[in-house]
Amino acid sequence: MIRTANPALNSQVFEAVPYYGENTQAMTIQGAVNRTGVLLGAVVLSASWSWHVFAIGGNFAPYLWGGLLGGFVLALITIFKKSAAPITAPLYAIAEGLFLGAISAAFEQQFGGIVFQAVFLTFGVLAAMLLAYTSRLIQPTERFKLGVAAATGGICLFYLVSILLGFFGIGVPLIHGSGPLGIAISVFIVVIAALNLVLDFDFIKNGAAAAAPKYMEWYAAFALLVTLVWLYLEILRLLAKLQRRR
Repeated sequence: MIRTANPALNSQVFEAVPYYGENTQAMTIQGAVNRTGVLLGAVVLSASWSWHVFAIGGNFAPYLWGGLLGGFVLALITIFKKSAAPITAPLYAIAEGLFLGAISAAFEQQFGGIVFQAVFLTFGVLAAMLLAYTSRLIQPTERFKLGVAAATGGICLFYLVSILLGFFGIGVPLIHGSGPLGIAISVFIVVIAALNLVLDFDFIKNGAAAAAPKYMEWYAAFALLVTLVWLYLEILRLLAKLQRRR
């Protein structure tokens, strides 16, 4: 059984899609890599626009909230209707780019140079995790997958509780605090997000081995992008905490 903490990649994803036979084009690892590149390009282009709007003093709020909510809705559609991924995945990437561009510009205005550092570290972690996976330095055993999934679920619950408390005016300083404990929590979350990449790589590899339909390349790329966006935001948050301590 394939286990992963990414909500877009669970044990039933490739089991639930039809197999069309040997003469039908099937998902490949290279195809998923190519689709991931396309989605990343869409993120960069749309992020550049919302960053520009912020830089010239325009109203960036529609891009921030529209991208966040639009990305959430598109993610749900993609997860529940995987065959629509060739359309919804690029749209999700554009929406997330608008959100990331606006929020990144806000962080950059407060902490100069932080965005470049976060982007560099995100892709550095991606490369390191891919190397660790391909060299079998990190092996996604069932126990490993279960541990990462449990940790990710706990983090999601932690954030959900903090959001609910926020509606009642109760803050959770552990999340946003720049003290030693707040930084330690951010480091832990970044590590768990990075380990999710290993699970995603393994899932994509198994999907290609199972000869999943061609459109699943878009779905796999979308799922990997979900993890990368999370990782980038957590690294950005961690760097901001470290900057505040100076």
